[in-house]
Amino acid sequence: MKNEVAEILKRNQLSVTESRRKILELFRASNGALAHADIETKTGEHFDRVTVYRTLQTFVDKGIIHTIPTADNSVRYALCKDACSEGHHHDNHVHFICDDCGTTYCLENIITPEVRLPQGFKQSQTDVVVSGVCDKCS
Repeated sequence: MKNEVAEILKRNQLSVTESRRKILELFRASNGALAHADIETKTGEHFDRVTVYRTLQTFVDKGIIHTIPTADNSVRYALCKDACSEGHHHDNHVHFICDDCGTTYCLENIITPEVRLPQGFKQSQTDVVVSGVCDKCS
């Protein structure tokens, strides 16, 4: 996995630092989305908060991960598909947050509906978040 992670970073013109490598490995090993706080608890590493924030923002900017809004106005992050690139996210799928376990899932097979906006409005992103109970908790 280390070689694959290093290749992803290099392909996106990012230097391969220890923090970037470990954070990206965590995303690749995760079944769901991660919050900022999950980075330290799940890697067992102590990263500076600013380093984690900058790494996550860089990964979003490069199209490596995408953001998922939550009901409490926090943000979770999940890996993008291969179609995403710097400045161009193509993650138009529905996200599901389990009310019981708190896991956030990317439902890749459920595409967000087209939203017709009034003339003069320009869409940059559409987020559809569904909450309920996941298949593991029900």
